[in-house]
Amino acid sequence: MMKRIWIIPDAFQKEAILQKFSEDYRKFSSCYTIGRGSANTLWIRGLAGKVSSSQSAWPKLFTLFADKCYRFDSLVNQDMRKKVSHLKDELLAYSGDAERIEKLLADRGVLFFSSYADGSAVVELLKQLKSSPRLALQAFDWRRRQLDYPTPMTYEEYSKAIVVAGRLKNVDLAAKLFKEASNKRLKSTSLYNALMTAYMINGLAVKCQSVFRDLKREATCTPTIATYNILISLFGRLMLIDHMEATLREINGLDVYPNVGTYNYLIAGYITAWMWDDMEKTYRIMKAGSIKPDLTTHLLMLRGYANSGKLDKMEEIYELVKGHVDRHGISLIRSMICAYSKSSDVNKVKKIEELMRLIRKDDYRPWLNVILICFYAKEDLLDEMENLINEAFECNTSVTTVGVMRCIISSYFRNNAVDKLANFISRAECAGWKMSRFPYHCKMIMYSSQRRLIEMERVLSEMDKVNLGISKKTFWILLKAYRTWGGKDKRHQVLGMMCRHGYGIPING
Repeated sequence: MMKRIWIIPDAFQKEAILQKFSEDYRKFSSCYTIGRGSANTLWIRGLAGKVSSSQSAWPKLFTLFADKCYRFDSLVNQDMRKKVSHLKDELLAYSGDAERIEKLLADRGVLFFSSYADGSAVVELLKQLKSSPRLALQAFDWRRRQLDYPTPMTYEEYSKAIVVAGRLKNVDLAAKLFKEASNKRLKSTSLYNALMTAYMINGLAVKCQSVFRDLKREATCTPTIATYNILISLFGRLMLIDHMEATLREINGLDVYPNVGTYNYLIAGYITAWMWDDMEKTYRIMKAGSIKPDLTTHLLMLRGYANSGKLDKMEEIYELVKGHVDRHGISLIRSMICAYSKSSDVNKVKKIEELMRLIRKDDYRPWLNVILICFYAKEDLLDEMENLINEAFECNTSVTTVGVMRCIISSYFRNNAVDKLANFISRAECAGWKMSRFPYHCKMIMYSSQRRLIEMERVLSEMDKVNLGISKKTFWILLKAYRTWGGKDKRHQVLGMMCRHGYGIPING
């Protein structure tokens, strides 16, 4: 919404151009007004008739001139953005070197920024430095210190810088910049919106609402739909759904009209609160009304359907925005993978693998790796599971939950892969993964089932090394192994140890 506010001066300029053409047209038309007593009345009336018949051509002429002005304005903006892009690249090359950045701005910035007195170049630079907010604020601070006197700051520049400060979680700086702009009599709705955005990003509901109340009391400014959208976004992020819906009711009672952003923030709030029915209801209202869903709406709905496990609707939305998601929506692809991993879809393995191919190797996420390890473990796909386990070891991912370990061990157990299990346990011990008696007991049972009793007994020493004492279940596993494969003396030895530990002798011992 801030972008729309910053381009308002351009809209005013274009409107002024059209008004100027209209005034010229009226003056030109008046020169053909002739008195009744003229000798050339008939000739002039014929001329006037021709002029009248050609009046319909004037709007086309105005459109032509306006279009040329628009294209000229667009070319100027393109040239400015290109110059800003070059400056941005040079600043990024010196990132971290304050002295060289200051020198670069002194050499290049004075003439460049001064030539755009409306602050558009600075605003564009802050926009292009979105991924480097600290550098953006450093450039803004230089402009503020060095050029404010010859080229006074504009509210657009302050507004953009306040939002950048908010994204850096520096709300004190955001408030300081707001106060400084106010003292320079640069108060505007966009300035208030910027400070509200800074507080909203940081979840400071009380301060955000306080700024909103100040704006409502301001004589020269009034809240816009962008202002109310910020409030809706704030309440949605904090899952204050009652407040969010109350804000919407307040909008409906004013001469302010919701836009697509309003509905998108509502949907985002419902997704955060896991209110799937309200999310879908809002989406249906958009589809049926005059404000149609846009790309952001569909991306939100894709996430909502993925999180709620509604795979049919998720796939339907995915088809609408597939091109964008495959290129730019990696986080949404991860959400879809999670949705498939929890589903009963018969083709979920194939669908997950197709989505995984869209994620770059260097875009590793530990939590997704663990989810996929469990998924393949439950599907008893050992090779795929072990590939992901190897990746986890290589990336120093540490599993600290018993449930994940049980899932992995159970897969080895069901596939009777005791040697693979032994190798995994050894590596997991070294990597600091969560260990319990469960993997060792499984290994003992599997060795026993293959009559590898000596290796089964070595497991007791392994348990002792990791400070896992023998339990009643351990004795039971040993007792059953010796009963199955013979070894009367060892069976009696185990029974004696059970008595010594207070476990008693089994009835059928």
